Amino acid sequence: MSSAALPAFARGTINLASAGFGARGLFATDEFFGPLSRMLADEPAVYHPGRYDENGKWMDGWETRRRRGPGHDHAIVALAKPGRIRGFDVDTAFFTGNYPTACAIEGCHAPGGPDDETIWVNLLAPSQLGPSAQHFFDCACDGLYSHVRIRIYPDGGVARLRVYGTPALEPAEGPIDLASALSGGQVVAFSNGHYGHQRLLAPGRGVNMGDGWETSRRREPGHEWIVVKLAARATIESIVVDTAHFKGNYPDACSMQAADLTGTTGDLPTLVKAASMFWQEILPEQKLAADRIHTFDGHLVKQAGAVTHVRLNIHPDGGISRLRVFGHLAEGGKT
Repeated sequence: MSSAALPAFARGTINLASAGFGARGLFATDEFFGPLSRMLADEPAVYHPGRYDENGKWMDGWETRRRRGPGHDHAIVALAKPGRIRGFDVDTAFFTGNYPTACAIEGCHAPGGPDDETIWVNLLAPSQLGPSAQHFFDCACDGLYSHVRIRIYPDGGVARLRVYGTPALEPAEGPIDLASALSGGQVVAFSNGHYGHQRLLAPGRGVNMGDGWETSRRREPGHEWIVVKLAARATIESIVVDTAHFKGNYPDACSMQAADLTGTTGDLPTLVKAASMFWQEILPEQKLAADRIHTFDGHLVKQAGAVTHVRLNIHPDGGISRLRVFGHLAEGGKT
């Protein structure tokens, strides 16, 4: 599904239940036909008509056996990062005769993990589900949540659970990676994302060449760029550009600009596309190499005061696996 087709609560948030970000399944009442871990995969669910395993038809998701007594199944998921939840996507893709009739979701904040004393809060009342479809549910709830518990009535399969929200920015004594998606960094605009851009701000190093931001080959003058909204208004100390796995298609060089857009109103993507080329330069053009972590700090990073957004320029095109922007929170805190 394109970002334009997503509901409003899913835009400007991340999937806190993403396995790629670090979410994991902790418990399920039953995993006979499909393990809980499949429900947290980042890739869209797939269907293989002739694929079976020792328990029956292979399905891409969490699937329980047919229940023959009272009750219902449930599962507990540790979110990638505690955060404020804005909504859910309960996706029953390819579950056509074996989907649950309804689901409900609860949440808790238990940094050490939930136990018998944990208090769970209702986030989604029992809601109807249908066959092979995405079901979007708004969550008008306050508070911080580290875990969710999904209940399915009475049994069946869920292909994907996506928990859209904003991660909490945790205080730290040293510099914070302000570009990290798990701190609240977001890509808001880019010139070209032909081969993808969604994992540029993800934790860890890229696992392959498809795990980052890569443009198509540029056939005209100029260069490509991407704009990131930082997790908070901050002063920048160092910049890390990682070209992991990009060996014959890494950019020749990079540079960075920054701006303080505090209080800006209107359509932000349109604004940055029009104006970001004029932002203050904080990193002059620097040569890049293949499959390497490049750290720029000290005298290379020009002081620009407190900023909220950065623009990474790559010259002329190519692929970047990860971008890190380390700094210290400015007075005024969160953007």
